[in-house]
Amino acid sequence: MKSILLLHGPNLNLLGTREPDIYGALTLAEIDARIQAAGAQVEIEVRCLQSNHEGALIDALHEARNWASGVIFNPGGYTHTSVALRDAIAAIDIPVVEVHLSNVYAREEFRHKSLISPVCKGKISGFGWHSYWLGLMALKEILGD
Repeated sequence: MKSILLLHGPNLNLLGTREPDIYGALTLAEIDARIQAAGAQVEIEVRCLQSNHEGALIDALHEARNWASGVIFNPGGYTHTSVALRDAIAAIDIPVVEVHLSNVYAREEFRHKSLISPVCKGKISGFGWHSYWLGLMALKEILGD
């Protein structure tokens, strides 16, 4: 069975209460459970981690190269600011799919630019929690059998 990392960036621990009109009403634990269940259906183990700290996210990406076949990553606000996360993704040599709950292109202009996207296999945004599910399905196809 393949294993993947589902990695969540800053402020995503507040899902369910943080601007539910933008991010939805599900909690992070509920999203993690749904994606773990979907992963089990396609024989992929999903390990979940959230951090508000850039260094912890970088450490998780570095560690993932030793056990994960790929990563689904919502870098949150670091999407637009973190060269360090971009470099970590480029360094680990496993596929990363960038995901966002909201349609970043329908929001403030600063959210339109991702420093992460150029080193990811793809980007999915705007489908609420389903963005993670779509990321899982994309990663499943990327990884093949």
